[in-house]
Amino acid sequence: MAKESYATLLEQFAKSRQLILEELGRRVVGQRDVVEQMLAAVLTRGHCLLVGVPGLAKTLMVSTLAQITSCTFKRIQFTPDLMPSDITGTNVIDELPDGRREFRFVPGPVFANIVLADEINRTPPKTQAAMLQAMQERQVTVGTTTHDLPNPFFVIATQNPIEQEGTYPLPEAQLDRFMFSIWVDYPSLDEEMRILSQTTAAEQPTMRTILSDRQLLNMQKLIAAIPTTEYIIDYAARLTRASRPADRTATDFVKKFVDWGAGPRAGQYLLWAGKAFTAMEGRSAVSLDDIRKAAVPVMRHRLACNFAAQAEGLDSVKIIRKLIEAVPEPSIPKYEPKTAPRVEPGEEGE
Repeated sequence: MAKESYATLLEQFAKSRQLILEELGRRVVGQRDVVEQMLAAVLTRGHCLLVGVPGLAKTLMVSTLAQITSCTFKRIQFTPDLMPSDITGTNVIDELPDGRREFRFVPGPVFANIVLADEINRTPPKTQAAMLQAMQERQVTVGTTTHDLPNPFFVIATQNPIEQEGTYPLPEAQLDRFMFSIWVDYPSLDEEMRILSQTTAAEQPTMRTILSDRQLLNMQKLIAAIPTTEYIIDYAARLTRASRPADRTATDFVKKFVDWGAGPRAGQYLLWAGKAFTAMEGRSAVSLDDIRKAAVPVMRHRLACNFAAQAEGLDSVKIIRKLIEAVPEPSIPKYEPKTAPRVEPGEEGE
């Protein structure tokens, strides 16, 4: 790829991102960081978990994102009586005109480009596990047949953090499949006034299609082509390893307040998120600030705090921010030009 065309593609990428944010902003008020992180996950083939109290437009953000793309969209409302086959699909028996019978696979709602798993913690682990193969392998196995899911494919799940009764916490293995855990907070006063004004108006905005599925795939390829230097990789690895209390680089507060830290998948997602933030701003090189920006949403759900942390009023987000301050930047080796060996007078002929 020529340098000029690469720079042009990045510039177009940044313009497309701005168009997407502006179109989303016509219906979703505020939540700029949430929307950017969700978009970064989609652009890197990642899944994300939106955590927030009811009424903060989590479902609206996902459905609106689907409307401004040409991607297929399905919503799954997770309930305690939901079965795995309700998600993946099942085999049914068809009777043919000649009297013979054969099995036919009926795809479930997971066969879509964007899947909204609404209130995912309201269904038992058996049904939650039905999403594992889809999220990791982008395939579904029903009976003895494995079916490929469409490309692109993303799972965006929502979760209510304040309800405990009748919910089933996601197992750590499934949480680790989510690239981001995104906290959706309350809007500001000005934003809430705009929400009340827009949602009670007679007419609601009609969304335009900004991004086709082919354009989305091309944007994913462009992000994958962004190089990461050993300097950036070193910092991502240091940050991830420092979150593990058994690691020799762990700080005292990690050893005291963390039961277990982030695994290698966190480092991978730090780099992918850094690439996404880089491309979304039209830049061609990942910076340490991009990694720091991604640290909280990538690692929030990958750190397990102990009772000592809870007693001190610490959670995973506060510990990650302390980690960002504590982990030093990698040193850059200085370039030392090689000099020719000195030749003493009279030694030329020896």
